[in-house]
Amino acid sequence: MGLPRTFVGFSSTDINYYRLMQAWKAHEHIDFDFADCQLNSEINSEDETYIKRKCRERINLAGKYAMLIGEDTRYKYKYVKWEAEVAIEKGCTIIGVNLDGWRRINEETCPPILRNRGVMFVPFSPKIVAHALDHAQLHDDKNWEFKDNVYTQLGYVLDGNRAELPPRPFPFR
Repeated sequence: MGLPRTFVGFSSTDINYYRLMQAWKAHEHIDFDFADCQLNSEINSEDETYIKRKCRERINLAGKYAMLIGEDTRYKYKYVKWEAEVAIEKGCTIIGVNLDGWRRINEETCPPILRNRGVMFVPFSPKIVAHALDHAQLHDDKNWEFKDNVYTQLGYVLDGNRAELPPRPFPFR
């Protein structure tokens, strides 16, 4: 599979979820990969102008923008909202990754900047995020999600607005 250049935006309180995504990428048994456009040393800087300039450079390299949406993401304006604005301005395909397991927009947690922007919403789970990176497309103004059959074909169990992979069987006998 080709590597979509993806910039992942997230609240600082959700950095562990981003690190887990990096682990998905490194794990040999999960079909998940993305070209990481994240900042490295810049995140240690206090210079907002410098950080935003470096973020813009990375977003301009990306064709996709994935926002990890947690409990406080909708309230993060300084960087998270700004990154989404830059991705929208650039015309990136946008994927909203719900940390609460929702497979569609969750009005309670979704930042207003992502509403009615043609965003694909998926739960935070490796198979569906990988599928979204491969299959999400720009839509004009209507948010969207994958149909139930996409989830079931990937092995997910659906429960209302949520989708989960069943636990793996214990490998030892």
